[in-house]
Amino acid sequence: DHIFEKVNPEMEKLGYECKCLGGGKIDHNSKDKKIRVFGLSTGYGKADHSVTAEILKKTYADYEITWSDDKK
Repeated sequence: DHIFEKVNPEMEKLGYECKCLGGGKIDHNSKDKKIRVFGLSTGYGKADHSVTAEILKKTYADYEITWSDDKK
């Protein structure tokens, strides 16, 4: 599912201009406090997962957060 396509119209209503820079997947394991960022979007290509991981670390400081360019 392309979350960007669902969220962008609402963001535009609020006056924001959004651009999708790529995609991927996030595996969130709350039990073990681990998040893994990986993969790519078939429609948008691959995001810079290192940037995504750094953003997540600000909110999930007590988690182990990893990223890779693996597809699975």
